Amino acid sequence: MSTLVQKKATTLNLLDFKNVSTRTFWITSISFFMCFFAWFGIVPFMPDVVKDLGLTPDQKWNSIILAVSGTVFARLLIGKLCDTYGPRLCYTWLLMLGAIPVILCGSVQTPNQFLICRLFIGFIGASFVITQVHTSLMFAPNIVGTANATSAGWGNLGGGANRLGMPLIAAAVVSFGVADAEAWRYAMVIAGIICFLMGIVYFFFTQDTPQGNFKELKATGQMIVVKKEQINFLTVLKDYRVWILFVVYAASFGIELTVYGTMDDYLQNTFQLERITAGNIVLSFALMNIFARTLGGFFGDKFGKLKGLRGRVLFLSFILTIQGIMLISFSGATSLIVGVILLILFSLSVQMAEGATFSVVPFINKKAVGTVSGIVGAGGNVGAFLAAMLLKSKSAVAEKAAILSNESFGEEIIKNAQSVASSAAVSSGYLRIGFVVVVTGIIALAIKFSTEEEENEAPSLVKKTKQKLTPIPVKS
Repeated sequence: MSTLVQKKATTLNLLDFKNVSTRTFWITSISFFMCFFAWFGIVPFMPDVVKDLGLTPDQKWNSIILAVSGTVFARLLIGKLCDTYGPRLCYTWLLMLGAIPVILCGSVQTPNQFLICRLFIGFIGASFVITQVHTSLMFAPNIVGTANATSAGWGNLGGGANRLGMPLIAAAVVSFGVADAEAWRYAMVIAGIICFLMGIVYFFFTQDTPQGNFKELKATGQMIVVKKEQINFLTVLKDYRVWILFVVYAASFGIELTVYGTMDDYLQNTFQLERITAGNIVLSFALMNIFARTLGGFFGDKFGKLKGLRGRVLFLSFILTIQGIMLISFSGATSLIVGVILLILFSLSVQMAEGATFSVVPFINKKAVGTVSGIVGAGGNVGAFLAAMLLKSKSAVAEKAAILSNESFGEEIIKNAQSVASSAAVSSGYLRIGFVVVVTGIIALAIKFSTEEEENEAPSLVKKTKQKLTPIPVKS
């Protein structure tokens, strides 16, 4: 194990492309965007995939579960790899290897082949962890929350931009004479190729730290050797703060994924909206990541300056509690206007909570930022999985009961009964999830920092960042 001594950027100057920290910020954000774009790239084409491959409803749902599950394990692993080999090599390999199942998805012929591809495509969701590790290595404590939140928010846009981008790619392919039914396949291949090319860009145009890459710095003797047990993986696992943040991210990012994944149908069933209208509303809220997540990191940094590390925790607890209250309120909305307003406030608060979470993460264990980021990041997908299973089970039971009680009536009546039952079930699920989020916000207050940790990050020391070298740990 070694420790690298380096200076970090104290400002986020987006136009200073000669600065390695800024250049890395842009490349890691774009790479993250492309990974999420490819990860959810198949979503706009699911009706075509179902028809083309003959997927059953269970197989369609299982493909979603597999994509989320694969990401959980990948995030847990990639964090430790970043601590060992550095984010540059980890991202390069993730982009290039992750591109393979994305490309292969365009050639699948059976449901099982599609499910396998979805499982391995989910691995590129680990890109979030590398992005957070890399920005944490590049930016100083006074700006790291803002940098982490902005890179994550802009990267998350890929999960919403594909609703527009992938159909446009498909339309362009069709204009060259490809059949409409085959266009989704070519779109996936193109998305995979772009990810592969970004891997090459990442390798040649970024570096692990402002001073250089882990491997070269170690070879030239610019690292200070420290004892291996100081960053033992078990030490991270035993830190209760890591697991509280795991739950916090499950209650923020995990719930955002689930709510947006079910919101199209909920808006249609509850407010009788057209599918296109409902989809555009959901897309507009996903695009709030342009600024909302950044606000969470920004206020995390501001509270950190005012109240130290405890201030970051206080803001995280506050905004997470607001998120839960907004979801609870939205679950009972019967007016479209009121519902949209509450959904805006929910979107703003949930994305700010995500940014605030990773304004705390870099300070939990500076000797294992990657490992901590990986565990917390995995929490988001675990939360999404559990929340989705809750909503699916409640909705399925309600819809089956509606069908049985109306089976003697016409198809239109049965369809309306299903719609009402699904709306009520999902509303009840949102209500329960909202209360869980509020409780999680209160639990977040249990995150404590030692006097030594607080003193090391005291606001008065931030001013000296440019003069003082900050030790950053990396594995040998």
